[in-house]
Amino acid sequence: MGRRRKGRPVSGWVSLDKPMGMTSTQAVAKVRWLFEAQKAGHAGTLDPLATGVLPIALGEATKTVPFLVEADKVYRFTIEWGRSTTTLDQEGETTATSDVRPAREAVERALEAFVGEIQQVPPAFSAIKVDGERAYDLARQGLEPDLKARTVVIHSAHVTAAPDADHVEIEMVCGKGTYVRAVVRDLAEALGACGHVSALRRERVGPFGDGNLISLETLEDFCHRGAGSEALLPVETALDDIPALAMTTEDAFKLSQGRAVVLLPRQVETLRSRLKPRTVGGQDASRTVLATTEAGRALALCEMRAGRLQPVRLFHLEGDPDVDYGRTQG
Repeated sequence: MGRRRKGRPVSGWVSLDKPMGMTSTQAVAKVRWLFEAQKAGHAGTLDPLATGVLPIALGEATKTVPFLVEADKVYRFTIEWGRSTTTLDQEGETTATSDVRPAREAVERALEAFVGEIQQVPPAFSAIKVDGERAYDLARQGLEPDLKARTVVIHSAHVTAAPDADHVEIEMVCGKGTYVRAVVRDLAEALGACGHVSALRRERVGPFGDGNLISLETLEDFCHRGAGSEALLPVETALDDIPALAMTTEDAFKLSQGRAVVLLPRQVETLRSRLKPRTVGGQDASRTVLATTEAGRALALCEMRAGRLQPVRLFHLEGDPDVDYGRTQG
């Protein structure tokens, strides 16, 4: 028999509004501690100086993290002109200075070249591994990590404000793997200027955003009152764009045993019309279907093939979904 995990079998998502100065790892550890959860993870790292949406998965929700990693993201950030830094943000040491202050119209025009599928070299201070070591560890040693350009997708980017000559604010919608700091580095170069990120906020990750965002202080208050479950979003929240099919009790039992379920012709046609090309973790997930209970609770991630649903990943959501989880604060 396997060793039992410590903690409570709590499952769900927390759409955390990460405060400035906290790392993503610290945020996950804090939320896991508050819920006394057996396991936790997050979808998409935020720099310590950044604020905003950090989706944190607890328990069975960690099985859906790879799907959320693929989701589009919205960032709002401020460029401060006049100084380039080692980290490409305000925390780094100055590497160059310039008196050039690009006008708002010039920034708008230059941004047009960044929209679409582009090649981007990640920042030296990033978590990408180079020969088994993190790039930021090499950079801190004074070494220049050999980072290759990668294809990223930016759906839109536009100036939202230019409060003074030294600053410009930009909103960007992009796909996975896009670095805001690299965009600022390349944009400044295109404009013949020096600049760095002076403020950064992530406003959305897939279905996580303003409508379900919660501050750390509010979350602590919920958990202090033993009402932690009120801050939890369902496991299936991260799968909002994957077609779902409600199962009968009999079919749900079959799936729980790892057995395939035969679909009716009309179910096949309905699901086919909702499937779309997608890759998750480098694997084709174009036939992925979410099987749910009749009440909409996640049962399993399945593959639809030859008129059947074959379970690929089961969700073990044990216990009463209305039970409150939360660590009492002293």
